[in-house]
Amino acid sequence: MPTYIHLVRHAQGWHNLSKENEAIPDPELTALGKEQCAKLAKTFPHHAQVTHLIASPMRRTLYTCLLSFEPVLNNSSGTKETARKVVALPEVQEISPLPCDTGSPVDKLAAEFGDRVDLSLLTPEWNDKSNGSAFAPRMGQLEARAQKARVWLRELGRQFAAAGGNVDAHIVVVTHGGFLHFLTQDWDGMNPAQGTGWLNTEWRSYEFAGDDDEEARLRETRASWRRRRGSEVGLTETEQKELRIAMKGRLEEEWGA
Repeated sequence: MPTYIHLVRHAQGWHNLSKENEAIPDPELTALGKEQCAKLAKTFPHHAQVTHLIASPMRRTLYTCLLSFEPVLNNSSGTKETARKVVALPEVQEISPLPCDTGSPVDKLAAEFGDRVDLSLLTPEWNDKSNGSAFAPRMGQLEARAQKARVWLRELGRQFAAAGGNVDAHIVVVTHGGFLHFLTQDWDGMNPAQGTGWLNTEWRSYEFAGDDDEEARLRETRASWRRRRGSEVGLTETEQKELRIAMKGRLEEEWGA
């Protein structure tokens, strides 16, 4: 059975309003952000098919997932196999070491979210973005953890199929604008000044390019591409490389990566 990955950028957080707000540690959603979640909850067409809910352990991504996919969590529109809890995956956290992109300690998250979120994949060091950590904002580390996340998601789909699920796996992943380009290996629309080409609560659907691909590369589904781009042609390989180089330059300039 195929595995489908529905990638979602989080709703508007307080850090999105100004550069000064980037100093807010692990910010919450704004009122507009919560409205964006309510709209996504009403318009996302695959609630009944969702089998797993995965999110970055940042507060804005967890709240986006909980609010936007409440129909899934309440099992009001799905099958008995539908996810009933959000799993926090540290590999899909945002890329920068700024306070707004640095997560909260595990005990604080546990107190805030209780049994609504599975925090079992988090270690005490999950929010460490110092140079020696796996989450440092360096090109090599970012690409490595994006690959690790893709492999993990592919294995999750395989485990679901092996467990006897007679439906396709539909995995929702709520993450961040900057990291989404690394996760998809697609730099189309990326604005180096903003760090992303994704809008708040924008979603796109993907499938794995091949079963034996070591990188577990993702490919946007035709339906997803047509929904948002129509008959437009995507970037060439050369253009993709140029935008990747631009991102690498931004990392080096801002954080010495």
